[in-house]
Formats: sequence, C-alpha cells, structure tokens
Amino acid sequence: MRVAALAEIPPGEGRAYVVQGAQVAVFHHRDGRVSAVDAVCPHSGGPLADGQIDSCVVICPLHLNTWDLRTGASTSGQAPVRVHGVAVVDAPDGPQVHVTPAR
Repeated sequence: MRVAALAEIPPGEGRAYVVQGAQVAVFHHRDGRVSAVDAVCPHSGGPLADGQIDSCVVICPLHLNTWDLRTGASTSGQAPVRVHGVAVVDAPDGPQVHVTPAR
C-alpha cells in the first residue's frame, strides 16, 4: 500500500502512517534506505516515528529505549516491535513508499 512520496520523509527522519489498521513508523535513512516498524513504543506508547535513528536503530523519544530496525528486537531489554515490509517504487511523480503490514 502506498503511504507517501519518498520526498515527504526527510532523510534521517520518520513519519507515522496508518496501514490497514496498523500504526507504522516509516524511516528514511540518510543513505537512502527506507525501513518500517510499529509506530508505538511497546514500553510506554511513545511515538517511535519521532525518535532518532542511526544506521539500524531507532531511539524512542520518551525513555530512550532502542530497537533494531532490521529485526524489531529491542537493544535495551524491552518487548520487540514488528518490522513491516517496505519498498520504494519509481513512479512518474517521483519515488513512492509502499508498506506491507506485518502479520
């Protein structure tokens, strides 16, 4: 499912979208990659899309818990988040981000 034009997500930032009823955080990495995980922190409900990212980790802005964006595993002892399928598809109006929710 298309969620946004890639240009709508600045490099190094994330945005939250609802995809088939699931809240999904989509991150545009500075190297051009895109990743997607659950948008809500399982620890306290924080907005993961507002967190800082590095090459493979997102940091929750509320309590600084961290998750691996490739696996969804917490690197700080919290419950995991789901990793959602994400692809960038070329389109006439520019690259588009498509997300397939995890089951």
